[in-house]
Amino acid sequence: MRSGHRVNMGRVRNRGDSRTVYSTASGRICPTCGWPADNCQCSRAREEPVPARPVAKLRLEKKARGGKAVTVIDGLPRNTAFLKELSQELKRACGAGGSVFDTGVEVQGDMRERVRDVLLKKGFIVKGA
Repeated sequence: MRSGHRVNMGRVRNRGDSRTVYSTASGRICPTCGWPADNCQCSRAREEPVPARPVAKLRLEKKARGGKAVTVIDGLPRNTAFLKELSQELKRACGAGGSVFDTGVEVQGDMRERVRDVLLKKGFIVKGA
């Protein structure tokens, strides 16, 4: 060994057996997922059944989008397959892009009338603008 160089001969600690010394988190922790109880991720993972006549809340958003308008269909059941299929159908009918979020669908542009027509033909109850 050269002089001036140190070699760490100590053991590497296993971090799996450590405990929390200080935490800024307050309140109860979900025992299943480990998230705070008020933001539990267990309940979000469940798929909701699709009702016979789903209620869709329609609105137009312009905030935080660089001035561009987005038609938002919200209040839909949390069912990934249902939302993905509905999103594809709405984007095709409007000729625009869009995306799926937790309980709804976004379609680029002010497409409220086209979206309303498509949803009513599919048997939805449409509320809002």
